Amino acid sequence: MNQSAHRVRQYRYYELVMAAFVVVLICSNLIGPAKIAQISLPYFGALTFGAGVLFFPISYVFGDILTEVYGYARARKVIWAGFAGLGFASFMAAVVVALPPAPFWDNQPAYEIAFGSTWRVVLASMCAYFCGEFVNSYVLAKMKIVTAGKWLWTRTIGSTVFGEAVDSALFYPLAFYGSGIIPDDKLPLVMMSQFAIKVGVEVIFTPVTYKVVNALKRAEHEDYYDRSTDFTPFSLKT
Repeated sequence: MNQSAHRVRQYRYYELVMAAFVVVLICSNLIGPAKIAQISLPYFGALTFGAGVLFFPISYVFGDILTEVYGYARARKVIWAGFAGLGFASFMAAVVVALPPAPFWDNQPAYEIAFGSTWRVVLASMCAYFCGEFVNSYVLAKMKIVTAGKWLWTRTIGSTVFGEAVDSALFYPLAFYGSGIIPDDKLPLVMMSQFAIKVGVEVIFTPVTYKVVNALKRAEHEDYYDRSTDFTPFSLKT
């Protein structure tokens, strides 16, 4: 399919996938980070992690699906929608937390713990998301051309490795370096463990990704190749 035809196509499920992507992104960033979980694994011992790390990689799954089926340009539009949604949610949380509580409402401390992220953490999260998602989409689009559309699992996992590596490498130093919250010498270990979990989630979801991608390709009659795409992230053109 040529590029001009791609621009005028109307799709049945594109908006639904976009909505799912944004919902997962916002929920994983607002609901998950406030809780630190710990589970015991055989042979590995105790594993401590932010609860949101279990669900944030699902946004990468949706990013893979969007790029694989609809192409980089339409995935780029969704990434920007997620960025705007995440920015508004963070702004709303800051405003609501800052509002003075009623004298009879005793839940302000708990509310601040759940939704009172510092602006440093918020900005680090948005920067890491922006860069990581675009790297993920770019790598998958390029790998699809190199592999001639074969071996989908190499693209979904390979692009996630690069995208999540960028996300983790940016977020933790930007959010916590020198803050005293996480000792600076422990940051590399935290980054590696979170990266491994995120990639692991992608691997686990690979069979689901296959089913969704194949179903969407059949339903939309689309299997886009980004052979002449402008890969700049700073555009909303499709």
